[in-house]
Amino acid sequence: MADIPFTLDQLRILKAIAAEGSFKRAADTLYVSQPAVSLQVQNLEKQLNVPLFDRGGRKAQLTEAGHLLLSYGEKIITLCQETCRAIEDLQNLQGGTLIVGASQTTGTYLLPRMIGLFHQKYPDVSVQLQVHSTRRTSWGVANGQVDLAIIGGEVPAELQETLTILPYAEDELALILPVFHPLAKVEMIQKEDLYRLNFISLDSQSTIRKVIDKVLTRCDIDTKRLKIEMELNSIEAIKNAVQAGLGAAFVSVTAIEKELQMGGLHVAPIKQVEVRRTLSVIMNPTRYRSKAAEAFINEILPEFSTYQESLTHEPLTINNEQLIVNS
Repeated sequence: MADIPFTLDQLRILKAIAAEGSFKRAADTLYVSQPAVSLQVQNLEKQLNVPLFDRGGRKAQLTEAGHLLLSYGEKIITLCQETCRAIEDLQNLQGGTLIVGASQTTGTYLLPRMIGLFHQKYPDVSVQLQVHSTRRTSWGVANGQVDLAIIGGEVPAELQETLTILPYAEDELALILPVFHPLAKVEMIQKEDLYRLNFISLDSQSTIRKVIDKVLTRCDIDTKRLKIEMELNSIEAIKNAVQAGLGAAFVSVTAIEKELQMGGLHVAPIKQVEVRRTLSVIMNPTRYRSKAAEAFINEILPEFSTYQESLTHEPLTINNEQLIVNS
């Protein structure tokens, strides 16, 4: 096996099939025909002299050799993309791509404003925003698929020594009520009032839900006594449900700025309880950092940060506590 027995196109096809679980869907995502995909896989298996897929089931399943090739293939593709971006940097921000990651709330409400400001300064740079869970976003940064990210959850333990983690901003999670709710007329509600409310929340596995539960527990609030009336899969759906009078909810204040300005929601302060979390910027110090990424870090991040010192002293690894409790 002296010569390299595969091409980048074959690795891309392998990656697409593994992601889609189907030769046909992979062909659709790559904008090629299914016979072309099948032929490339057959040639690849012939060149390597090993089967890469189990042909028995309805879904395309990788063999052990297939998983091994995919693992290395993803690294090869990432390095090739990194090389192209480094070459593009020679044009001094007259082109190139910046890939920014974010967890759900920050990606929906904070990052668009940041990217808009960046685009005003560097209109020739293409910006991609990838919004996923904190865990998936962290792995994207670790693998070099994302330049930097802003997250609201905790970086996976296995990545905390690998990534640069910088505390970036405090995000308040407010209790919102319909404006016509009786407690909306009260200046400050008591902890006991929470047990009489019907709550609307994200599912129990979401990062924000876990943060809220931890903070409330530390404030001597029994989260098991809170009545979860319904679980929805988006912040927008939760806001609409609260406005319609279906219940109360905890949401990030960044997500309700427009509703508060228009008087569509009421924020209810809770006596001796403040629910906050720390947003963090994460980067991979071992990966190539493009000029576009440097410009975003140096010119855009400070505009929105409440932790200026952390940014100016980067790189710094901080396994920061993601919860701030004032009670």
